[in-house]
Amino acid sequence: MGSTMRNEAFEAWMDERKYSANSLANEANSALERLTGRPGTYDGRQVREWRAGRVRWPNAATRRVLEDLSGRTAVDLGFVPRGRSLPTAAPPQEDPMHRRTLVTGPLAAAVAAAAPGTTSTRKIGMSDVGRLQQQFADVVASDHKRGGQPDIEKRAVDLANRALNLQNSGSATQRVRGSLYATAASFRSSAMWAAIDGRRFRDAIEHMREAQTLAELSGDQAIKFRIWSHAGSLYRHMGRPADARAANDVARNLHITRRDPMFASLGMARQMAIQGTAHERAGLPRTFDQAWEAMSRADAGAFRPVWLLAFYDEAELHSLALTAHLSAGDWSTAEYHAHQCLAALRPHMRRSRHIATSRLSQAQLAQGDVDTATHSAMGIPAEAATQHARVSRMLQEFGAALRATAPGSASARTWTEHTAAWRISA
Repeated sequence: MGSTMRNEAFEAWMDERKYSANSLANEANSALERLTGRPGTYDGRQVREWRAGRVRWPNAATRRVLEDLSGRTAVDLGFVPRGRSLPTAAPPQEDPMHRRTLVTGPLAAAVAAAAPGTTSTRKIGMSDVGRLQQQFADVVASDHKRGGQPDIEKRAVDLANRALNLQNSGSATQRVRGSLYATAASFRSSAMWAAIDGRRFRDAIEHMREAQTLAELSGDQAIKFRIWSHAGSLYRHMGRPADARAANDVARNLHITRRDPMFASLGMARQMAIQGTAHERAGLPRTFDQAWEAMSRADAGAFRPVWLLAFYDEAELHSLALTAHLSAGDWSTAEYHAHQCLAALRPHMRRSRHIATSRLSQAQLAQGDVDTATHSAMGIPAEAATQHARVSRMLQEFGAALRATAPGSASARTWTEHTAAWRISA
């Protein structure tokens, strides 16, 4: 009977993530390819075997894949190591109340990590941190392909909790513990950005508070910069330019901006976007020049975190300038920066391309170029237009402005037909 008992923990996790057997098999195949470089061969039948409890302890590669996808250990997923009897309650290696306390907030995690359990003899090293940081690179890559999605946010939170749980699983040097806190903060800041990008601002504020505490525990200047810079962006999107400026100033005053001009450049570029929100049009060219000059001084070969390397470059600087001038009502300059941004964007920056194109269409329409603006907006794929909250909102605003600017025009009719096709395809 024990060998056929259903794996209720695994089944509950699948239900929570809304996985079918086939969709999980597809995700597992992709995860195995990322891990080994070879496509996986899982299918729905194998997933049903795991769920039914007929496979009590999958092989090492499968366990690693499922742990990476879930942010949980194989034991937490209900699998039973060989030689052990099936559990009748929660796995004995971890007190459930202690686990809930550990993942509730980073401060509780810090207290637990300061005095790791005496029964554990495992040595946590930088190789453990490195495996988590590879998962962070995957989260960043997913964000650039299809940013703002709740599943990216949840995966980032799960991985942050995994980093915190690792803190309490054995002994580690101060350097390793600091790196684990920095990694957890990185994941939380990615969850924060996904929530901002999806316009889930209340969730973003919660992630921000967790991330700020973790960053302080880590002492890592780069992740502190990222979180405070994101906080500035959060408040800007919420229409609170004074709070946005204050948060961005915290980032800009960190020592890392004096050590590495690339951080100084990003701080100035985001300051420019805040100035646009505050309608400080006169100061925008000077701020752009300062950001450009700092970028030109940056050492191209310097070591920088993966999140910065993945997105901040000439294209992003022009994107933030586009945002600033569009907010300030300088349509022609906004259009100039839009074209510069789109010309410089790297291929993997899909989300950024759709956002820049949406803003380009708004700038063109504001100048009365109805046909060109409609053509630009129609270049955005239906998936981005219907599933990315920020793009969808901008295109709704574009449609309303188009109908107000050119009611009954051929472009307005074309746009209406185009968006109707989106709804059908969605």
